[in-house]
Amino acid sequence: MENNRRKFLKQLGLGALGLTVLPALPFESFGAKDKMFFKISLAEWSLHRTLRDGKLTNMEFPEIAAKKYGIHAVEYVNQFFKDKALDYKYLRELNQRAKDNGVTNVLIMVDGEGNMADIDQKTRDKAVENHYKWVEAAKFLGCHTIRVNAAGKGTPEEMKDAAIDSLGRLSEFGAAHGINVVVENHGGLSSDGQWLSSVLAGVNMKNCGSLPDFGNFYEYDRYQGVIDLMPFAKGVSAKTHDFDEDGNESKIDYLRLMKTVKDAGYRGHVGIEYEGDTLSEEEGIIATKKLLEKVGRQLS
Repeated sequence: MENNRRKFLKQLGLGALGLTVLPALPFESFGAKDKMFFKISLAEWSLHRTLRDGKLTNMEFPEIAAKKYGIHAVEYVNQFFKDKALDYKYLRELNQRAKDNGVTNVLIMVDGEGNMADIDQKTRDKAVENHYKWVEAAKFLGCHTIRVNAAGKGTPEEMKDAAIDSLGRLSEFGAAHGINVVVENHGGLSSDGQWLSSVLAGVNMKNCGSLPDFGNFYEYDRYQGVIDLMPFAKGVSAKTHDFDEDGNESKIDYLRLMKTVKDAGYRGHVGIEYEGDTLSEEEGIIATKKLLEKVGRQLS
């Protein structure tokens, strides 16, 4: 296993020294000059261990994305600035950090504010209201989208009706602010592509859509799931865990999935979301970026 890892790191251009040489490398080492049909963004979750260890702050994230990885679009996770949704001094500084580094703020992934498919009306009402501040924060930061969760308890039909109701109301609020509301396949029924696509069809609003995650389909066929969700996609999450010696994701056919993305007419950001533990977070981000660039060149 360690020999395979060393060989892989050598292919990435990091060699035996690994990431100790990363900051000195030119950005072109990681970038593809070829025009691709999509743009690459970096999901903050890729660095969740580093953030939780206190080695990186949310405020520093845009600069790290640009200077360390050559990525100029970011996807925030609200867990890492949970108490700052209404702190406009903080948001103003964060926005300036992004602008200073030529970084586009793409979206905010929102967790811990309640579930859109909760069948209890009062609980669901509170969840909808809890998300309003994140819609406003996203607008202030220049993002186009917030990601929410369609979890809950009940029968599939009960949860579908609940999700259509809450997503519809939140999307109306989002529309007034020019913000999309999207649902990721994020466990439970939301990881059933047919169920989630039926919910989004039921909402039937232009700013309510999906964030297909390549890795979160679990018992549902991932390739069918991406087909199900791409007609509603306002973003795409390029989940990776591990890589083979050729730099391909070991369990996910990226060429097949990205062809589905292209064939759906999608031309937006594809967010790197490395979640593995064989490579470090830094190595995993670089490996995922190289994979996306390779596949992007093949399909563009």
